Amino acid sequence: MTTATEAKPIRLGDIAPDFSAQSTEGTIDFHKWVGESWCVLFSHPKDYTPVCTTELGEAAKKGAEFKKRGVKVLAVSVDSLDSHKGWINDINETQKTKINYPIIADESRSVANLYGMIHPQASDTFTVRTVFVIDPKKKVRLTMTYPAATGRNFDEILRVVDALQLTDSHSVATPVNWKQGGECVILPSIKDPEELKKKFPKGHRELRPYLRMTPQPDR
Repeated sequence: MTTATEAKPIRLGDIAPDFSAQSTEGTIDFHKWVGESWCVLFSHPKDYTPVCTTELGEAAKKGAEFKKRGVKVLAVSVDSLDSHKGWINDINETQKTKINYPIIADESRSVANLYGMIHPQASDTFTVRTVFVIDPKKKVRLTMTYPAATGRNFDEILRVVDALQLTDSHSVATPVNWKQGGECVILPSIKDPEELKKKFPKGHRELRPYLRMTPQPDR
């Protein structure tokens, strides 16, 4: 298990650092807790902040959508468990929802440091608001860092999970603004006509030799 002092910049494709931490739902041994699921890990600078209150509420409202995709949600904030519990009451009341995922109490900032969530130019005290999408092999597949005054878009997070799961299972990429049901891009590495017919029985249209579009394969 990695410790905070061993932390290095996290890049796409890296194994997400393992850790053990207290949360509102008990001790989280991260890799064991993720298991065979996907994970959305997202950080907050502190409790009782307005933008984050709306975000945690939205993550709870989208609980069924995350579950449908086999995704576990885990939040990180640097305040105590008691503080989290009080904040959860506020979130549930103001956002008309019920928090249905754990929030880590990272008072020592060990998880924040491990994941590079402290940006000295922004603050040497509080975590930045970062999202990590982690796959069942514990690989980091996406990172997004938001400024303090800009709320995260959980529809976009779900869209990215959909794209990652689709492109992992089929030989396609997703084009600009792709959504479920939209056309996909055939990987340039697939050139053999018979392989194209086999993999894409719905057919395809060629805009350029390197740009070939096909209906979403799993729809």
